[in-house]
Amino acid sequence: MSIISPLRQFVADREHHLIDVTIVMPCLNEFISLPHCIGNAKAALRAIEQALGLTGEILVADNGSTDGSQRLAVELGARVVPVSEKGYGAALIGGCEAAAGRYILMGDADGSYDFIDGVPMIARLVDGIDLCMGSRFKGGIEPGAMPWKNRYIGNPVLTGILNLFFDSGISDAHCGLRAITTDAFRSLRLSGKGMEFASEMVIKASLKGMRTEEVPAKLHKDLRDRAPHLRPWRDGWRHLRYLLMLSPRWVFAIPGTVASMVAIAIFAMAICEALLPGSFPAVGNYWIILGAALASGGHLALILALSTQMYGAGQGYRLLTGRGKQVLEWLSLEKLLAVGTCFIAAGMLTLLIVLWQWQERSFGPTDTILLAVLGTTSITLGFQTIMGGFLLAILGGNIARFSEFSFAPE
Repeated sequence: MSIISPLRQFVADREHHLIDVTIVMPCLNEFISLPHCIGNAKAALRAIEQALGLTGEILVADNGSTDGSQRLAVELGARVVPVSEKGYGAALIGGCEAAAGRYILMGDADGSYDFIDGVPMIARLVDGIDLCMGSRFKGGIEPGAMPWKNRYIGNPVLTGILNLFFDSGISDAHCGLRAITTDAFRSLRLSGKGMEFASEMVIKASLKGMRTEEVPAKLHKDLRDRAPHLRPWRDGWRHLRYLLMLSPRWVFAIPGTVASMVAIAIFAMAICEALLPGSFPAVGNYWIILGAALASGGHLALILALSTQMYGAGQGYRLLTGRGKQVLEWLSLEKLLAVGTCFIAAGMLTLLIVLWQWQERSFGPTDTILLAVLGTTSITLGFQTIMGGFLLAILGGNIARFSEFSFAPE
């Protein structure tokens, strides 16, 4: 027993590493369509071997099927990996993590994709591409294969937003037929459990600067005798939510910059009006209050933008640009504490002036709240700067010098 078991393990490991391509199919009660899909995947593997000289396997990532899909898949020659965590993305992540090949080709187990279309995808990976996407809009969509709201609203809108936010250059970000190298998949550290997994892969590949291409892929009517797992409105929101969560520039940085600039403009006009009455358009107390709200909100948004940039870099899916590294070189916890303290001191001094003026008026009312708002806003910005400094330090691994931030390995 002590001799046979290590020998069997050696043979199993040897066979594991001899596999070049793994076709991964997520599966949840696909008994009807599995024979067609596995047969189609076998044909794709034969084509891959003939064209590229690569060996392959078929892996079914089962997400808790109750119709006998697991047994059928094994009988048809596939390797079955159970994935207990529910969700389309969870099944694919579990399957890809168990893949033996250097290249992964993934596609649904409902008969909607032709795995033969994946042959040129694997060829592009062999040529050095990290991720190769299929495009149903370039390959053709069979009548009735995609609901009109997905075809003309959901997919174009979400893909357009994805390209705007992340400059991915992809025409169909949600195509289920795609190929990726195993090393690239592992470096992305994907976590999306549902349909948002499709967007997450494209977004993080773009953020990491991976080489990505797109080839045509046909979409056929699925072979199911039941409704699909996809829920357009729910899953559409999950995609959009993921786009926003992974884009601190659009969620935090741009709104924060705009708010801060408007606040500065309001305060500048109010100060000029106070010093040179009649020289500028009058800015009343309501506008001054709005300026304070914009300044505070904009400042907080910019802190969150930098924090989420650091978090993404620490997780290994975001690359800091030269400008971002320069900011980290300049910033440190001590500097932010000093800046925050200066803001608070300036604000308290301003409020002391307000108090003195109130006394000079025999505690009577004032015509403008400009100084009071400037003082309280300065104190608010100071506290936010100090707390933001500690937040950045914690996200950076409890360090004081952000330039020493330890990034996750590629």
